[in-house]
Amino acid sequence: MKLYSNNLYFLLSTIASLLIFSGCASAQPDHVSGQTVQAIQKRLSNPNGKDVIVVSHRGDWRNAPENSLKAIRNCIALGVDVVEIDIQKTKDGELVLMHDKTIDRTTTGNGKVSDWILDSLKTFFLRDGLGHATLHKIPTLKEAMLEAKGRIMVNLDKCYEYFPEAYRILKATGTVDHVILKGYNKTVEEVRRDLKGYLSKIYFMPIINLDVPLANKILDDYQKNLKPVAVELVFASDTSNVLTRLETIKQRGSRVWINALWGNLNANHDDERAVADPAGSYGWLVNKGANIIQTDRPAWLLKYLQSRQQ
Repeated sequence: MKLYSNNLYFLLSTIASLLIFSGCASAQPDHVSGQTVQAIQKRLSNPNGKDVIVVSHRGDWRNAPENSLKAIRNCIALGVDVVEIDIQKTKDGELVLMHDKTIDRTTTGNGKVSDWILDSLKTFFLRDGLGHATLHKIPTLKEAMLEAKGRIMVNLDKCYEYFPEAYRILKATGTVDHVILKGYNKTVEEVRRDLKGYLSKIYFMPIINLDVPLANKILDDYQKNLKPVAVELVFASDTSNVLTRLETIKQRGSRVWINALWGNLNANHDDERAVADPAGSYGWLVNKGANIIQTDRPAWLLKYLQSRQQ
């Protein structure tokens, strides 16, 4: 019954998508397949841009295994601007795409990533969003960056502690400027110490929890001292006064990234709400001032943004 319910849910979501967005004109949106990384970088570097940069969480994981090369390819074909991927390190020091510290949930194997060497990990198959085994294998960071090269930017999550190793891969593949690196629960001083020698070469973005008492100070410190290309704001409720300052944040040089992934990151203006109420979800985020949105439904978000242009 669980499998049936999941399949029925995806079917109803697809039908709802067609009904909501049917009749939208075919005017060209900002997001088109075949766009270049240079064009995305130009938009990213304009903090006051009215366009919305679309980030796909773990790739297009509803139609391919999360953190797979196929999930990245799907994002490129859709015209997504940035693909978010997660990094773990193997026993033999290789960086691979994997959200969890273990491979149990997303592959046909089990155990910690750090307990396996790469060659052994490559014998397992990735599972799709319903848990079914596929023919896809665990990619390395190098493979992912070569797939993305020139076609899509990449947000590296869970990579902060591995960044010196990651940087060597980015440099070898000619993709240093393709990457946005996240930092969470880090002070400005810690970021400067940890990323010394890298900050001037990469796009860095702090994650700031607006529900903590010092959110305003943390935000001000980052913008004053590091001038990040973007700030990722997370909030379980919409009561933070930071949400009244989003235009100021942009005027001070940073794009505003808000997640649509699940309700405790955006005061319930999330992807699932968007299935029935896109204006109350994506519309609320855009109207509030977000000009980067990370989503688990990239095709849905792109359609919604296109509909706003009519």
